[in-house]
Amino acid sequence: MGKTADLTAVQKAIIDTLKQEGKTQKDISERIGCSQSAVSRHLSGKSVGRNKCGRKRCTTRRGDRTLRKIVEKDRFQTLGDLRKQWTESGVETSRATVYRRVQEMGYRCRIPQVKPLVNQKQRQKRLTWATDKQHWTVAQWSKVLLSDENKFCTSSRNQGARVWRKTGQRELPTCLKSSVKYPQSVMVWGAMPAAGVGPLCFIKGRANAASCQEILEQFMLPSAEKLYGDEDFIFQHDLAPAHSANTTGKWFTDHGITVLNWPANSPDLNPVENLWDIVKRTLRDARPNTLDELKAAIEASWASITPQQCHRLIASMPRRTEAVISAKGFPTKY
Repeated sequence: MGKTADLTAVQKAIIDTLKQEGKTQKDISERIGCSQSAVSRHLSGKSVGRNKCGRKRCTTRRGDRTLRKIVEKDRFQTLGDLRKQWTESGVETSRATVYRRVQEMGYRCRIPQVKPLVNQKQRQKRLTWATDKQHWTVAQWSKVLLSDENKFCTSSRNQGARVWRKTGQRELPTCLKSSVKYPQSVMVWGAMPAAGVGPLCFIKGRANAASCQEILEQFMLPSAEKLYGDEDFIFQHDLAPAHSANTTGKWFTDHGITVLNWPANSPDLNPVENLWDIVKRTLRDARPNTLDELKAAIEASWASITPQQCHRLIASMPRRTEAVISAKGFPTKY
């Protein structure tokens, strides 16, 4: 005969109370609805350390270790793939058992984060860069004028939209989500020192070396003069073709501006990316329909960014470099 379920904490408390009142074990067992032997085991302390009741575990520790290796070999496998490989290793189980074992190991099925692909050479350059900047202080990073470009679309608000509808209303016009093949968009350039954001520039046409130098001349130089005055500063931009062009490099040399060396595919090292996220969240609420509304919403959101937010992001640079070193050059959480 199988073992009955263990007594609950409430049942044990009732047994102790009734025993103190002088009730017999038979009376107590009838009162709480369990066997007299269960009451006796509890009062004598023999119920402590009993084996748990229930069906015997159908997999062994060795088999579970095999499943862990299968999961860690390829994190993108489906539950069916995991079961197939586990079966081939000699463990025959159901999909439900595979799911429970994976859950017990602490794994959860989640949407993966999307990060730029970083090859071995780029990893090494990121690691070398982070090691070189490892001991830079916040004061040193405050001398860096960070910049970046980003593209914004009027249809960005449609991403992830949900609709309330009843059965049979799937094709109802008010329940449809419109798709735009070529949504209106704008490319924006922005810069950020520790003291606050600089002016925005809406890029017209293609972003090439000529337009890059025009932005530097008309937007970056006045902003840097206002922020740093006669003090030296370091300018940062990524390795886009327009930035790494020979003519752009000559422009910096002619103007006596130091450019910070920057590793490829490293948006996690640039705090301006965090400012773009702030703007995009604002656009989801603003829901611009036209290009003019889009530009106005971007400008308003950018202007609302406070110097305190910029300073906090600049202060995160030492942590970002440490994260790259800890990740051995791989993308980080930033």
